[in-house]
Amino acid sequence: MEKNLHQPDENITKPETDEIEKPDQEDNEKKETEEKGEEEGGGGGGEEQGEEKTTDPDPQPEIEYTLETASEDIDRFLSNLSSVPKQDKEGDTDDHNEEEQDKEHVPVVTGVEIPGCLEKYLDFVEEEFSKHETPESKLKGYQPTEDDATYLKSVERISKLYSNLSGVFKLDSDKGPLINRIGRIQQRVMSYIEDEFRNLLEDSKVVIEPDHQKQDQASSDHCELPQSGDQSNPNPENDFPGYPSEVLTLLNKIAKEMISGGFESECCEVYLITRRNVIEESLKQIGFEKISIDEVHKMHWESLEREIPSWIKAFKQCARVYFPGERKLVETIFPDFPSLSDSLFSNLTRGVVIQLLNFAEAVAISKRSQEKLFKFLDIYETLRDDLPAIDSLFPEECAKELRAETTTARCRIGETAICIFCDLENSIKSDTSKTPVPGGAVHPLTRYTMNYLKLTCEYKDTVEQVFKDHSKIERADSTSRPRNYEGGGGDSQNYNNDENQSPFAAQLMRVMGLLDANLEAKSKLYKDISLSCIFMMNNGRYMLQKIKGSAEIHQVMGDTWCRKRSSDLRNYHKNYQRETWTKLLGCLNHEGLMVNGKVVKPVLKERFKSFNAMFEEIHKTQGSWVVSDEQLQSELRVSISAVVIPAYRSFMGRFSQYLDPGRQTEKYIKFQSEDIETYIDELFDGNPTSMARRR
Repeated sequence: MEKNLHQPDENITKPETDEIEKPDQEDNEKKETEEKGEEEGGGGGGEEQGEEKTTDPDPQPEIEYTLETASEDIDRFLSNLSSVPKQDKEGDTDDHNEEEQDKEHVPVVTGVEIPGCLEKYLDFVEEEFSKHETPESKLKGYQPTEDDATYLKSVERISKLYSNLSGVFKLDSDKGPLINRIGRIQQRVMSYIEDEFRNLLEDSKVVIEPDHQKQDQASSDHCELPQSGDQSNPNPENDFPGYPSEVLTLLNKIAKEMISGGFESECCEVYLITRRNVIEESLKQIGFEKISIDEVHKMHWESLEREIPSWIKAFKQCARVYFPGERKLVETIFPDFPSLSDSLFSNLTRGVVIQLLNFAEAVAISKRSQEKLFKFLDIYETLRDDLPAIDSLFPEECAKELRAETTTARCRIGETAICIFCDLENSIKSDTSKTPVPGGAVHPLTRYTMNYLKLTCEYKDTVEQVFKDHSKIERADSTSRPRNYEGGGGDSQNYNNDENQSPFAAQLMRVMGLLDANLEAKSKLYKDISLSCIFMMNNGRYMLQKIKGSAEIHQVMGDTWCRKRSSDLRNYHKNYQRETWTKLLGCLNHEGLMVNGKVVKPVLKERFKSFNAMFEEIHKTQGSWVVSDEQLQSELRVSISAVVIPAYRSFMGRFSQYLDPGRQTEKYIKFQSEDIETYIDELFDGNPTSMARRR
C-alpha cells in the first residue's frame, strides 16, 4: 500500500550543522505524521499501515518555547520513552540462529513521536553553554552558583537523549543526523563540565603548609604528626584535602554525570592528574623531592643523611594525613561507585608509596658505615609503625601487594642495620694502635664504643625486634669470631648466662668482651704497672657510668655485669695501691731501725731520705696522670691519704726526736703530715706541680 509522504527523506533529515532551520507548524506536523507512519510500518503490527495519512487543514500557531518549557517537554518525552515497550525488528526471530540474532538484534520503539521542540531545545543548550565558554568566563574561573543544577540537568538530558535515541534508531536511518547532532552537543557539554571538574579540583585545593618550627636533629628524626583522633584539633579530617562542602557536592554531581554519560575515563584521568599534582606539591613543601635509586647511590652520606628526615616526615604525612584525606575525598566525590573509588585511590597513592619504598631500598643497599645505623633504624621504625595505617586504606588485593613491598624494604633495612652493628666488632678488633693514651686517660675507642652502644640501646625495642627477625643472618666473620676472650675482660660473655638471652643482648655482650680484651692489651703498653692500673680504672669506670646512666643499656647488660665491673675496679685499685703506696710505706718500716734497744741514726736518716725522694717522684709522675671521673679521683685520693698519712704521722712521732734539731731535722724531715695530704690532693689532675717550686 502506498505511503502518503509529502516530502522526500532529505528534507526531513537535519543537516549536520549547528544552524537549525525552523519549519512552520504544518511542516512539523507532516514530518511527525510521516515518521510515525514509517515507524508503525516498520513494526509490522499497525492497523493503519496501508492507509494514507492526512494533516489538519487548519495550520496551528507556532509555540514559543523557552529553555524551561522545552526542558519540560524533553523530560516528558524521555519519561514516556522509558515506559514504551520495545519490539524486535520484524523477521529477526525466525530465520537466524541464536548467534546471528545477538549480532543483528536491533530494538525499535513503536508509537513514539520525536517532540517538535527537540531541535529548539538543542539550540537552547548550545546557546547556554556558549555563554560559559567565552574567554571572559574562563578568565574568571569557576564560582559555584544557583545555575549549577540547571546546567547539570541539561547535561543529563543530552546524555539520556543520545543514549536512548542511538539505541533505538540506526545512525544510517533518517534520524541519523539528529542523533549525530545530539552526540556532538554531548561531546561539547561533557568537555565543558570536564574543564569545570578540573578547575574545581585545582582552584579549591589546599596544600598542607610545612612546619617551620626549628627542631633539633633528634626531634626531626622522630617527628610527631597529628593522629586521627588528636584532640588539639577538633576536626582533623577537615584539614585535608580542604574542599568546601558546596564544591564537594558539585564535584560529586559532575562526576556522576560524566560517568553516566559514558565519559568515565576522562573523569578519572582529570581526577588522577590533579590530585597527584596536589600530593607531589604537598611533599615538596615538607622537603621531600623525587630521588631515583641511581641518584641515591651517587650521593655522599652527608647529603643523603639530610634527605632521610624529610623522607621520614613524608612517609608519616602520607600515612597519617594525605592518604586518609585522599581516601575520604574520593569516597565523597564518587560515593555511588565504590569499585571506581578503590581503583582511583589505589592508582593515585600506590605510585607514591612505591616511590617512598624505592628510596628506602636504595638507602639499604648503599655502602655500609657505622654512623648510618641510627638513620637506618629511623627508617625501619617508620616502615614498621606506619604500615598498618596505609594498609587499612587500600583494597585487599592492593593492600596485600603494598604490604609485601613494604615488608621487603623493611627487611632489607633491618638486615643492613644488623650488619652495620656487627661491623662494630671488626672496628674494635682492628684498633691495634701501639701508642698508649697519655696519663692513662679513657681511650677514644672506649668513648666511641660506649656512646655507640648507648645510642643503639635508645632503639632497644627496635634493635631487639630486628635481631629476632634476622637472627639467622650469616655474617662474613661468623666462623672466625672468638668464643673466648683473653685478658681481664675474657669472661664478660658470662656476665649474663641466661639461656633466653635475646640475640641483641648476646651481640652486645660480644662487643663488650672484645672491648675488654682490647683495653687489657692496651694497658700492657704502659711500662709503669701503676699507670696501667689507672688506665684500666679510668676505662672501666667510664664504661660502668655509661651503663648505669642509661636505663636502656643497663637493662640489656644487667646487674650481674655491673657488679662484675665494680669488682674489677676494686681489684685494679688494690693493685695500684700495692704498686705505688705500699712501696712508699716500706720506707717507714720499723724493721732494722732498732739495735739493742737503740735507734740506728744512719738507717733512720736513710729511711727519711728514701721516703722524701720516692714521694717527690710519685707526686711528679702521678700529678701528670689523668683521672677525669671526679668520684674516682676523690676515691683514689681519700684511700691514699688513709694509708699514707697515719703511717707517716706515726713514724715521725716516734723517730723524729732522734734527729738533731736544726739542720738534721730540716734536711731529713721535708714534709709534715699536712703537706703530704696537700700533695696527695694534687694527684691525677694532669697538671704536675714541682714541689721545689712550691716550697
